[in-house]
Amino acid sequence: MSDKYDLVVIGSGPGGYVAAIKAVQLGMKTAIVESREIGGTCLNRGCIPTKSLMYSAHLYQEAGKFETLGLAFTNLTFDFHKMHERKDEVVNKVRNGVISLLSANEVTVIDGHATIINPKTVRIDKDNSSQEIITDKILIATGSKPSIPPIDGLGLKHVFTSDELLTSDRFYEKLVIIGGGVIGVEIATIYQALGATVEIIEVMDRILPAMDREVSQTVSMSLKKKGVKIHTKSRLLGITMDGENLNLQYSENGTTKTCITEGVLVAIGRKANVEGLFVDDIPIEMNGSHIQVNQNFESNIPGVYAIGDVIKGTQLAHAASAQGIAAVEHICNVSRSIRVDVIPACIYTSPEIAVVGMTEDEAKSKGYQVNISKYPMLGNCKTIISMDERGYIKVITDALTEHILGAQLVCARATDMIGEFASAIVNNLKVKDLASVIRPHPTYNEAVTEVLDDINGMAIHLMPNKNKH
Repeated sequence: MSDKYDLVVIGSGPGGYVAAIKAVQLGMKTAIVESREIGGTCLNRGCIPTKSLMYSAHLYQEAGKFETLGLAFTNLTFDFHKMHERKDEVVNKVRNGVISLLSANEVTVIDGHATIINPKTVRIDKDNSSQEIITDKILIATGSKPSIPPIDGLGLKHVFTSDELLTSDRFYEKLVIIGGGVIGVEIATIYQALGATVEIIEVMDRILPAMDREVSQTVSMSLKKKGVKIHTKSRLLGITMDGENLNLQYSENGTTKTCITEGVLVAIGRKANVEGLFVDDIPIEMNGSHIQVNQNFESNIPGVYAIGDVIKGTQLAHAASAQGIAAVEHICNVSRSIRVDVIPACIYTSPEIAVVGMTEDEAKSKGYQVNISKYPMLGNCKTIISMDERGYIKVITDALTEHILGAQLVCARATDMIGEFASAIVNNLKVKDLASVIRPHPTYNEAVTEVLDDINGMAIHLMPNKNKH
């Protein structure tokens, strides 16, 4: 029997390791248990490797503009193997940084698979040995894993999830993606930029169905313009081998169709990673495949908490980190320092997408009298200089109080600018508060001033905004 801990965190992703460090800072003796690589899915099989490959692909595609910019480069090619090597270097560097943080904060790191025996005991299995550790509290941050539907052919060679795709340096000249959610459109962006033939099969009536409809339509138009085929209201029926290729059967608007491809990415969603987490007689309450928690992230078992993808809600790394901090603060009887209800969401397509707060429809459904202002980024000097794609900034405000309710950005650097609107919503700012800030010129961010001034009829645009209502 090992030493007793105040808190045992299961899972070392952005939710787990941030929570563990916060717990130590608040005086708790803390251990973190991880069965795979430190950093969890986001760092090792998700956000970081995806964005690393995306950056390389983006630069390769941007090189196509060299002639217009007065530059010349002959025989430009890409090396997918080296792109993956660079991706691995990035992942290793960030992972080592997380390991150093845990060490500097004196978090005990335990390698192995954790099983909760009871609310005070966690068994750690590693190879052929096991140990039990005693703890006062348990925080589950085991994340999620790809969901695989029961469809014939999904076990064939060259049919994979994002986990396998991001660890393989095989480049597919033709790739079919099952699922038009965030993962699907980001991988489509990478492969399209590198010249592959890409098709997306989405069961809903549009890609990115969880996003604002206008955002979804803009991304769809951009991908189609670049040659990506998008099949909506379509469902995968099965996959068979056709020599070295794959023969994919799917239904589209009630008609059965076929498609020959080199590879198939299955990206229909993710499910909570709870396999082997509890002994059979623990009465943990579930919400589908997710652990049910209250507003303090505590399960029905006192002292057992859960955060991140393992619970129902937003599946984002920064959301898990915020939830981890909030859960630990509750355990330590400390006032909550962070708002967990205002969560920016980002998609790293080209152009980028970033949203926060309410959409227009959500605001109206909650009884707000809304005012909408939309600024076209083709009137932004930095956008023109950088030869970026068309996009916009859309802001939803309360017409009666002028408080900012939400924002949707579809443009270059949208993911870097969305924090300004998140800050405004969290701090209950009005349009005049955010509009009073001087933003430098020429920057993408000065478009924020334009869209806010437009609400008051004071904007000075390079092109008229005909979308205000």
